[in-house]
Amino acid sequence: MRALDFDAVVVGAGPAGSTAAAHLAAAGLSVALLEKSAFPRDKVCGDALTPRAVRELQLLGIDPREEDGWHRNRGLRLIGAGHRLEMDWPAVDGMPDFGLTRARTGLDAALADHARASGAELFEHTFAQEPVLGADGGVTGVRAVATDSRGRKTGDETLFRAPVVIASDGVSARMAVGLGIEKRADRPMGVAVRTYYSSPRASDDRLESWLELRAPAQAPAGDAAGAGRARRPREGERGEAMPGYGWLFPMGDGTVNVGLGILDSSPQFGTVDYRGVLREWIAAMGHEWSIGEDTMVAKVRSAALPMAFNRTPHLRAGVLLVGDSAGMVNPFNGEGIDYAMESARLAAEAVSTVRRYPRAAMHAALREYPDRVRGAFGSYFTLGRIFASLIGRPALMSAGLKYGMGSETLMRFVVKLLANLYRGGESDERDLYDRIIVALETLVPATDNRDR
Repeated sequence: MRALDFDAVVVGAGPAGSTAAAHLAAAGLSVALLEKSAFPRDKVCGDALTPRAVRELQLLGIDPREEDGWHRNRGLRLIGAGHRLEMDWPAVDGMPDFGLTRARTGLDAALADHARASGAELFEHTFAQEPVLGADGGVTGVRAVATDSRGRKTGDETLFRAPVVIASDGVSARMAVGLGIEKRADRPMGVAVRTYYSSPRASDDRLESWLELRAPAQAPAGDAAGAGRARRPREGERGEAMPGYGWLFPMGDGTVNVGLGILDSSPQFGTVDYRGVLREWIAAMGHEWSIGEDTMVAKVRSAALPMAFNRTPHLRAGVLLVGDSAGMVNPFNGEGIDYAMESARLAAEAVSTVRRYPRAAMHAALREYPDRVRGAFGSYFTLGRIFASLIGRPALMSAGLKYGMGSETLMRFVVKLLANLYRGGESDERDLYDRIIVALETLVPATDNRDR
């Protein structure tokens, strides 16, 4: 087994890993960025970057030009309960006033290229198997094995030695599992199902969200032969409202990313054919975008969405968890790219600060990272957990749609809350919505005893 020495090892070259590697390399650290496959490669995602994620691109020094494959949007179009609202992204100090879309095949490759240009060393076809611990219990590196173009291990192993590891290995969270950090059952999970269609509206300047998704109607409770089975609804009959939404995100390249996201707080979770729901939804509204079976250009794929810090603690033995490996998906809207990139920046800042400490002292000083992450997202994610629980009740979900979508004033507040785009602190520019959200955050805890 060969051994290579670095100041830091980053496992996973998605948005979180490449962002962390770029910041670390720019600070002068030698960085190994490990990616189990090779670029370009796809990931199941809505491909949308909110203004929070665009800010992280800008902090990296990336200019998202249209000619490089980035497509700008100005805000949201929300549809539900017979209403249709168009809203621009809320104005927030220090945030851009636009969002972006870019397919993950291009986004992830661009971020990895940027990390490499910043000085990180990218190792593709390198599967990180487990963290390596020293006699004192602290991490000393990562054991990895080479893979071929089909993802099969070739048997060629490498020990990447470093005093600190950033785990950005996604939902599988192999580094966290290797340290005994398991998923938390008290955190929401979601599932995303997505595909692509060609559409004449592929350059639309708004992200479109359909907030009223319905489960297929079920056979009557007294019908033993049909109990639990979906059936064709009678005219005017609809299934129960599900906690989630369908999306159509224009990509600017002739295609639209189309999918849906559902929370596990629903009583239907795990029993509904989500691909079937997607088909029925497209069949009902696809004419608005001129999409259908004959315009689908990619297979339907699905993925889990780990939400609201579903793995804690975020630091153990000198290994920092960022992005999906730490369960940093927003439970309000299923968005994860901005939190992946922001947590990666916070992790890189923490590591850069203590880079010259002896290893044991470094691991102790890195405690500032989970504290900063909880300060940035903790109370907000707690609110999101409450939200996920409430909309998991079909009656509350239906009532929320009926009365909420009828009020543009209320929906402007909801957009600020769901997109995490509001003015905090003591800003003189805070409006009433900002003050309400800040007040709500002060009422809920950012952490609990299991976070440490």
